[in-house]
Amino acid sequence: MKAVVSQGGSIQAGDVPEPKLEDGCVLVQTEYSAISPGTEIMMNGHSYSSPTVLGYSAAGVVKAVGKHVDGIQVGQRVACYGAPYVKHAEWLSVPKHLAVPVPDHVSLMEASTVGLGAIAIHALRQASLQFGETMLLIGAGILGQITAQIAQAAGYRVIVSDLIKNRCRKAEELGIRHVCRSNEQVEAKLKELTDGRGADAVLVCASSKTGELMDQSLKWIRDRGKVVVVGDLKLDFSRELMFSKEAQVLISRAGGPGRYDSIYEKEGFDYPIGYVRWTEGRNMEEYIRLMAEGDLQVGPLLTEVYPIEQCAEAYRRYSESPYDILGAVLEYPAASGLTEQEEEAAPGARR
Repeated sequence: MKAVVSQGGSIQAGDVPEPKLEDGCVLVQTEYSAISPGTEIMMNGHSYSSPTVLGYSAAGVVKAVGKHVDGIQVGQRVACYGAPYVKHAEWLSVPKHLAVPVPDHVSLMEASTVGLGAIAIHALRQASLQFGETMLLIGAGILGQITAQIAQAAGYRVIVSDLIKNRCRKAEELGIRHVCRSNEQVEAKLKELTDGRGADAVLVCASSKTGELMDQSLKWIRDRGKVVVVGDLKLDFSRELMFSKEAQVLISRAGGPGRYDSIYEKEGFDYPIGYVRWTEGRNMEEYIRLMAEGDLQVGPLLTEVYPIEQCAEAYRRYSESPYDILGAVLEYPAASGLTEQEEEAAPGARR
């Protein structure tokens, strides 16, 4: 089957073995997968000597269901998240907690961003904001745009800051009320909205190789405020700034509790809801619900669609013109429908 393969610093569509359906998993025929430019360009920079399949967020249709899987049926549309199980590939064997149903009226192209959505939701939960509090979001790439919309839907007062004009324009088009194009505008807006007290939390969805952005974030929060690091940021900051406000600096790790835990993901043991309200899987479900109920617009963020065979062009554009593309997805042959012969050739036995 075709997959996006990184090797020796180059990315191309290569042939890899089809996955086998395992107990506790569902076999998904992929229709779309979403590119996460920051993570995947960084991974490609490692110049792996052996082929490595990129990707972690996709959507498609269930073609087979393994033992010990409840609540998911053959023929159901699902969104999937979490490497190494989910990737840019035509077929996926996905553990049950990493696949969530997608209603018929929700586009699978948009649902393929479920990984980005779970990351955005978990970052907001790390900030522990309450209704009416002020959040400053730095970095209006696709992850920042999704995060800002969810935060506004939750009743937070949202300020978005980015130096790239087209990203700021897109945030305004999607209904974000307070958008800043410079540090001076951020400071004026914080003074206006918080009486100069500062933001309750700053979420940093941007990348930086210096500690300047961290220090700036600490200046913009209120006394005992929080800075939540989501992007690839150098954690080099002034102790004096942090100490003077008794600030909290938090790291947001992926899509929520359960991520990277093999007992939750691979073995399929859920965390009791009374102890862990929002797991990785439940954050995914919430993201799809927000789209289904019209509280989140994802379609306008997907500015590029590439057939899987043209994946190299997608990554080339991201590398050469990173600010020209907001969101990109890969499309697979299954998105246009399969013949009965192709259906019968699906890997793995149906159960």
